[in-house]
Amino acid sequence: MKKLLLTFILLPTCMFAQDLKIKNGQGGIFSLGVRSTVSAFNGHDNESSGFGAGGQFRLQFADRVNSDWFFDYITSDIGDLASRTDYHIGWSVLYYLTEDPTTRLRPYLLAGHCFDYTEFQDNSNFTVRKTRLSSAVQAGAGVHFNLSSRLDLSFVTQYMLHLGNEIHADVHDGHLEFHEYSGTSFEGHLLFHLSINYKIADLW
Repeated sequence: MKKLLLTFILLPTCMFAQDLKIKNGQGGIFSLGVRSTVSAFNGHDNESSGFGAGGQFRLQFADRVNSDWFFDYITSDIGDLASRTDYHIGWSVLYYLTEDPTTRLRPYLLAGHCFDYTEFQDNSNFTVRKTRLSSAVQAGAGVHFNLSSRLDLSFVTQYMLHLGNEIHADVHDGHLEFHEYSGTSFEGHLLFHLSINYKIADLW
């Protein structure tokens, strides 16, 4: 029993210590990760910074080209009146500024697209809510801190621009009302991500 328990304890350590067998360059490397998010400079008056969490996987196409496929859940407050929840599902292409993948720091540029489902909700009456589905584009920069050949800590800052209807929260006669304005509006926010990622396999 002690040997079995020791095996389960040491198995994850052994997995993280093993180098990934690379087949034909960096293309084909598949990674999984989790990440935290801070959303700043949001588009509504009196809206606080947003905080959230999510997950991602990476699929590398070439030695200097990678991709992120992500999901984020972000919440923020609009004063004391309402709350906002955003669900992001999207992807980004990463271009590395250095050729050597084994360096401790590896900076990169990124650009991509995502879909955003947003829900606004009255804090005093949960039946009063408004939702919006929009599309967004994002661009920014990041850096990998390579902790080992398979594990990295990554920091990203990017600006995300939403394209869709605009929703405002207004108070009338002491009651909160959400108003949606049709037509395309440009609403953006600055996002900061911190993630930890593990290379699972080289697929090709």
